[in-house]
Amino acid sequence: MKKLIFTLVFAIAFISCKEVKKEAEEAIVKSEKPDVKLYTFSGGTVMVNNLELFSQDTTYQGQSKEFADPFYVVSHPKGNLMWDAGLPEGLIASPEPITPPGGAFTISRKDSVINQLKSIGMTVEDIDYIALSHSHFDHSGHANTLKNATWLVQDAEYDMITSDEIKNGENAGLFEAIKELTNVKKLDGDFDVFGDGSVLIKAMPGHTPGHQVLYLDLAENGPTLLTGDLYHLYENREHKRVPIFNFHVEQTLKSMDEFEAFAKEKNAKVYLQHQKEDFNKMPKAPKYLN
Repeated sequence: MKKLIFTLVFAIAFISCKEVKKEAEEAIVKSEKPDVKLYTFSGGTVMVNNLELFSQDTTYQGQSKEFADPFYVVSHPKGNLMWDAGLPEGLIASPEPITPPGGAFTISRKDSVINQLKSIGMTVEDIDYIALSHSHFDHSGHANTLKNATWLVQDAEYDMITSDEIKNGENAGLFEAIKELTNVKKLDGDFDVFGDGSVLIKAMPGHTPGHQVLYLDLAENGPTLLTGDLYHLYENREHKRVPIFNFHVEQTLKSMDEFEAFAKEKNAKVYLQHQKEDFNKMPKAPKYLN
C-alpha cells in the first residue's frame, strides 16, 4: 500500500513538474517575441447593394449587406506599417453616403487618417511602410497621404496599377489614389517586413494580380491573419466562393488553398477585413491587439 501511495505521489509530482516546465517555456517564448501592436481604425463603410457580385453563381441574388472597411497600423520596435487605407477621404465632407454610378455600392467615411492617428500619438510621418492588400478604391483611399512612407507592393500589382490601360482608362482613379507613393519597394512573393518573422506579407494573387494578406505573430493574441479581400464573407471562406469581378478565378482558388494551409500550420486566428462581425471583434484605437 505504501509503495502504491509513493508511486501515485511521484506520478502527480512528475506531471506537475512537466506542467510548470511547459508554462515556463511558453512564458519564455512570449517574452522573446518583439512588442508588436495591431491598431484597428475605421476607413469607412460600404453598403453592398448587389451582393450577387460576390459569387460566381446566383447564391446572393437580391441580397445586400453592410461591409466594414478598416485600415490598420502595426507598431513594431523597428518601425510602423500601415495596412490598407480605407475609402477616399473626399467622402468625409459629404453629409450623406454616396452611391457611385452603377448603384452596386453606397459608401461613406467619417474621419481622416491624420485625425485617427492622433489617437495613438502618431502622425503620417511616423509611418515607415504602407502596404495595401490590393489597389481597389476601398483599400487605397488615403494612400497618397503616406507619400513619405515606403510602399510595399507586389510586382504584378504595381505593373497593373501603373499601366497605361489603368492611367488612361475608366479606372484612372485607381492610379490617382496611389500616384504620390514614389518610395516603392517591389515584392516578388512573401516578404518579412522587419526581418524577425513577426510581420509577414503573404502573396495571395487572384482578387487582383498582386493581392496580398498580412500575418502577425503577436505575443498575446498569437498568430493572426488579416485576409485583405481574399474573402469578403464567412460564407465565401467556407464554400470558396469567388466574386465575379476577381482578376483570376483559378489563382484565387489556389491562394485560398495556400492560405488555409498556412493558417492551419500556424494555428492562426483569421480576421476577414470586410466582415463587420470580425471588425467589431477588434479593439479600436487607441486600444490594440498584441
